[in-house]
Amino acid sequence: MSHDDFPTDRPAVVTCGLPYANGDLHIGHLRTYVGGDVYSRALERLGQETAFVSGSDMHGTPVAVNAEQEGVSPEAFALDWHERYAETFPKFNVEFDNYGHTHDETNTAVTQELVRDLEDAGHVYEKEIMVAYDPVDDQYLPDRYVEGTCPYCGAHARGDECDEGCQRHLEPGEVEDPVSTITGNPAEYRERTHKFFAVSEFSEYLSGFLDRLEGTSNARNQPREWIEQGLQDWCITRDMDWGIDYPGDNPQNLVLYVWVDAPIEYISSTKQYSERVGADEYDWEAAWLEGASDAHPEGGEIVHVIGRDIIQHHTIFWPAMLEATDHAEPRAVMASGFVTLGGKGFSTSRDRAVWADEYLDEGFHPDPLRYYLATNGGFQQDVDFSWEKFRDRVNTELVGTVGNFLYRSLLFAHRNYDDAPIADATSDEVEARIEAAIADVEAAVNDYSVRALGDAVTDLARFGNEYIQRNEPWNLVDEDPDEAARVIHDCVAVAKAIAVLFEPIAPEKCERLWAQLGEDGSVHEVTVEAAREGPAGDLAEPTELFDQIEDERVEALNEKLESRVAEAEAGDEEGDEPDDEDDGGDADDATDDPDATDVDPLSDDRIGFDDFQELDIRIGRIEEAEGIEGADDLLRLRVDLGAETRTIVAGLKRLHDVDDLPGTKVVVLANMEKAELFGVESNGMVLAAGEEADLLTTHGDAGPGTKVK
Repeated sequence: MSHDDFPTDRPAVVTCGLPYANGDLHIGHLRTYVGGDVYSRALERLGQETAFVSGSDMHGTPVAVNAEQEGVSPEAFALDWHERYAETFPKFNVEFDNYGHTHDETNTAVTQELVRDLEDAGHVYEKEIMVAYDPVDDQYLPDRYVEGTCPYCGAHARGDECDEGCQRHLEPGEVEDPVSTITGNPAEYRERTHKFFAVSEFSEYLSGFLDRLEGTSNARNQPREWIEQGLQDWCITRDMDWGIDYPGDNPQNLVLYVWVDAPIEYISSTKQYSERVGADEYDWEAAWLEGASDAHPEGGEIVHVIGRDIIQHHTIFWPAMLEATDHAEPRAVMASGFVTLGGKGFSTSRDRAVWADEYLDEGFHPDPLRYYLATNGGFQQDVDFSWEKFRDRVNTELVGTVGNFLYRSLLFAHRNYDDAPIADATSDEVEARIEAAIADVEAAVNDYSVRALGDAVTDLARFGNEYIQRNEPWNLVDEDPDEAARVIHDCVAVAKAIAVLFEPIAPEKCERLWAQLGEDGSVHEVTVEAAREGPAGDLAEPTELFDQIEDERVEALNEKLESRVAEAEAGDEEGDEPDDEDDGGDADDATDDPDATDVDPLSDDRIGFDDFQELDIRIGRIEEAEGIEGADDLLRLRVDLGAETRTIVAGLKRLHDVDDLPGTKVVVLANMEKAELFGVESNGMVLAAGEEADLLTTHGDAGPGTKVK
């Protein structure tokens, strides 16, 4: 691992938290997998050697319980879900280099070898502990078969985690007032001999590791509290039949805890990829094993992309295991926030979710959802999905900004020239703007910001719209054909740069754009250098890349969702048991919460006072308001800001009486970057609250131009 800026000359591994093989995927689950795919593709655009791997988490109690309920073996049950996931991810253009599972031969062998290494190095010991036991059913109860009270905060807790309270990992025997989840019987604690990994020995190492760790700040900050409180050694075995057997002497027939073999699948999946393509193409040992590469003895660049509910496993237990067995430590952990649905948590028991298959069955293309999930807030922030918000982002940014520029530029070029109008060179202005976009992409990769990757491209498209509007090549074709050709060459150069730089977020759409540009090969195989080269292909007749989403469609989708929820809730009232099983490897969505409200979650990202001071927020007064032709929601406002009067585009048309707006005082972000929407340049942003766009105003007499502090 290095801390050099990407790209480096070391092999990189990007992993995603393993989906738990226990139920359908919804768009909340997809956030980390899309984020991981975007980040992996972006690394490759920079020229970084990268393997993108994951796999299904097959073991654990919920799989065993649900398999028994369905009358099948746990292996058959988990394999069925694994195969469904392997089919679903490519439908959303999430293309793993290898997608394995924790029960395959490779992971079984790698896991047992690593545990033997832990034991040989003296980091594993036996200890008598109190394990929950159901005296009526005469069986020992692994963690997920137990529920009770958290001993630290008093919240209701599962046997291995206080999932409803303080989020702490819980060891066997810690839950108070234990109850069997199988029978509902009160449980009692009995002594059993189990294996422990001495995590406490690694406290000093882990403190230093967190100081070095890159990625999102929540992945660094959250574990520090656990270290400061004193790390407890980790029980790594369980009393159950389904799992990987503890290697060596194992008289009690213990299996390894699911969180031992789950992260080891990252190594196993990378190994399988290397074995498939050959070590000359990708060397898994150089990435994962310290000392395997003479050039880089400390290993490669390992980046974990996970849900924030499994930070502890990836920043405490996992790096301690790697350090103890001479493996490379992770360079970065990117921990995503949760996804809510209309301000509330997803509820699988009430069918309150947008399912992955449902999204596709509705006829939507995967790339707009990828864009929404990647760019709607910082990666560690909670984000809210609603069909209305999805429509607005697609229509305004993908259709109105990116798609509008690409279609108008390429259509004009195709109609007026036999092929791409190649000038001697791209103009200095456009070349500099493309270079700035490339720099923004490089910075986004090194800041671990998938949102900034998308912003870099939409900003470039805004520039393209402004550039073509300012130069008006349609008026130059007859008056100055050479100048018209130069302008359109510049526009096609920007379009090519967009195809290259937007590929990580919208890979399928960008491959289609690449074909419209007449470029050779595949956009998936090029690096950012291709964005600098300018257009060279014969242009095909373009088609619009992104489709507008109509209001009527959103209304129908909301009605369908509400109907499903009402039907499921009626079933609950008739006595049906909830069937939520969002446990396991990467439960990166907010699930049932009786106290959930319609308020968006607060951001975990904080800004400093200096950052706030850079926001130029002013009081303005709306002088004029009128609709914009072709835009259902947008108004063109003329707003008096004291020193000047500006044109600002705002999505208020359906939410306010247009005739009542003149004279209204509003709060304006005055130093917002300019943007072109439906041909109108917007110079600022009017601030409003909520879905109904409640305009922010003043209580007193502050006049236009007054600065908000």
